[in-house]
Amino acid sequence: MTVLFVNACLRDDESRTLELCREYLEGIDDVQEVNLGQLRLEPFYAESVAYRAQLEKAGVFDDPIFDLSKQFAEADEIVIGAPYWDLSFPAALKVYIEHVSVCDVTFHYTDDARCEGTCRARHLTYITTCGGSVAGANLGYDYLCGIARMFGIPETRFAAAENLDVVGTDVEAQLNAARQTLAQLKATR
Repeated sequence: MTVLFVNACLRDDESRTLELCREYLEGIDDVQEVNLGQLRLEPFYAESVAYRAQLEKAGVFDDPIFDLSKQFAEADEIVIGAPYWDLSFPAALKVYIEHVSVCDVTFHYTDDARCEGTCRARHLTYITTCGGSVAGANLGYDYLCGIARMFGIPETRFAAAENLDVVGTDVEAQLNAARQTLAQLKATR
């Protein structure tokens, strides 16, 4: 089973989100990590969109521009770790999603123009931490739920350690609550 870990924890070892992700992935033999802080993907602009569209139309998917998309489509499980920033997640994750969202790789259109996902993963697990509360404004997770549906991933799962910057919060207790959720999710892998 191949697990794709999309690491959007841009503060590297200082990241509590990354700490939770590493614990969740512990014991899994085949983890492929995409470190967005190191990858530094560029957003798509007119030229790059036109280039990719030209290749898609020709059915030529062996160009390196499709490597991330193929990796995503072929994974058995997707784990995304990203801090809760500005009601969502770091922009690097959105740019990554643009790169993996490729017609005829992660999804296609049926003859009656319905979008149908083609990804192998059974579930997408989203792990985050935040200084305050994520309740009622978890727009990043909502977005990833939509992307998962589009890509044909039947289940999305979520774990968060919240209120980590609130004065008086027992940070370790919040991290442990997230660890408990992640242990339950791991058991249902």
